[in-house]
Amino acid sequence: MLDENRVHTFGTNIENDKAGSVYIEGIIAGVIGAAILAGWFLIIDTLYGRPLYTPSVLGSVIFRSNHAPSELKDLAVSIEMTLMYTWIHVLVFGTLGGLASRMLWYAESHANLGFAILLLFVIFTFGFLAMAFLLAEPVLGLLAWPAVLIGNLLAAAGMASYLFYRHRNMTILP
Repeated sequence: MLDENRVHTFGTNIENDKAGSVYIEGIIAGVIGAAILAGWFLIIDTLYGRPLYTPSVLGSVIFRSNHAPSELKDLAVSIEMTLMYTWIHVLVFGTLGGLASRMLWYAESHANLGFAILLLFVIFTFGFLAMAFLLAEPVLGLLAWPAVLIGNLLAAAGMASYLFYRHRNMTILP
């Protein structure tokens, strides 16, 4: 005999599994973006002879805000600050990846919204960079803003490549 409650529960679990996989996909995309950006700055910092300098400075600015911008230039690399910043960095990118994945999942069933989501992504990326340049100018002066811009574009490209690979059958209508 077929139990109606079991059928309903089964359907709900499928929907929950789909929603869960969407967010897992987003977290993976976020980790890819975070890893690309971290790798980029590891290369840049190593070329300048100060590996892990960037995450250490950013961690110090976030968690120990008593540093003046002039002190940050000579700040010693701290593994504690590097790890604390890396944790926040991965969480933020994972969250952004989850949101991007969710929007793409929605756009798959609403093709006319795909272009709007793509446009929103571009506006959000450049809006974030503009706000970072305005609000964190002293720190960005230390980190060389072209490196920040290139690193963020590389991270966005990595995340977008993964997400568009996962949604390669998606149709985007203007």
